[in-house]
Amino acid sequence: MRPKGYLRKWLAAAAGATALLLAPVTAHAQGPRQQAVTYLNLHQCMYYSGSATNHFSTVVTSGDGRFAAGTNVSDTADTRPSCGAGDGNYTVVPLLSAAKALDVTAGRYLNLHQCVYYSGSTANHFTTVVTSSDGRFAAGTNVSDTADTRPSCGAGDGNYALVPLLSGVKALDLTTGHHVNVHQCMFYSGSATNHFSTVVTSGDGRFAAGTNVSDTADTRPSCGAGDGNYALVPVLSGAKALPLT
Repeated sequence: MRPKGYLRKWLAAAAGATALLLAPVTAHAQGPRQQAVTYLNLHQCMYYSGSATNHFSTVVTSGDGRFAAGTNVSDTADTRPSCGAGDGNYTVVPLLSAAKALDVTAGRYLNLHQCVYYSGSTANHFTTVVTSSDGRFAAGTNVSDTADTRPSCGAGDGNYALVPLLSGVKALDLTTGHHVNVHQCMFYSGSATNHFSTVVTSGDGRFAAGTNVSDTADTRPSCGAGDGNYALVPVLSGAKALPLT
């Protein structure tokens, strides 16, 4: 016959095991979702018009289809950007275009860094989310278990300088949904003959972009209206849902 103390210890151990089994499992305890794909290939396509002295970039294809960017998910790491030829007035600039293969199995967060550069002599902005092929215009987009809170950007090339207020970073928690929904919002100033795009909301909040992770595949971009001088251009904006599972 076992002692009464043994029975008390056995009952306490059984109660503890039951409580552990019934305890809710948090996203943190789960760790990163097991992805069905390995890479989110982020393609940045820079276009330029010599007559307008104006650059702009696309990360997803524009709503009217004229300015293509091959951003995708795959088990293959892309090393070169896939870009459209433009519309005749605006043509692609290979040196400022680029592709970055982001291993979505490597961490919990897709940290999307947006770096906006400006030339006062030409009143021209442009945006990078991955470092340009020539290395002059850096953007620190990465996958990590750490959520970035400040954008990591290069200083520019002397003619084009970084604009911190228009730059930004968004940490996208890959454990919270099946799709990375990339929203591209294009803004334009008629007085400056100048376009620029945002993929995450600018640091000052004026130029919003609704990029998110969700179980819902977004089909339309969610964008801010601009600041009065720069207004949204719907036909050059776009959204792409990238399935992770």
